[in-house]
Amino acid sequence: QVQLVESGGGSVQAGGSLRLSCAASGLTFSSYAMGWFRQAPGKERDFVAAISWLGGTTYYSDSVKGRFTISRDNAKNTVYLQMNSLKPEDTAVYYCAAAPRLSRYLVDYNYWGQGTLVNVSS
Repeated sequence: QVQLVESGGGSVQAGGSLRLSCAASGLTFSSYAMGWFRQAPGKERDFVAAISWLGGTTYYSDSVKGRFTISRDNAKNTVYLQMNSLKPEDTAVYYCAAAPRLSRYLVDYNYWGQGTLVNVSS
């Protein structure tokens, strides 16, 4: 059974930083691209960042480029999202997901975590 478990969410003031982690089990982690998505209240789930199997290629949404960094440690079956210079508009539930190939598109991801809440106050 595949499990993706996010952690590291919380409340932070604007300008602050958080690091999200997503621990994977039940799949061959190094064979999957990994992505982060987020969903704000009343809005659709949007792409944030993605990383290829070995970490050599990354994608970011325009809204987080230059502020967020995605990385992975295949030895630990974990993907990370370092979030710096946080803004109130970054407030959302953040989800990690696994896909057989690198993609920005939600529909390409087979497995999802339960999400972790990030709240950025002004």
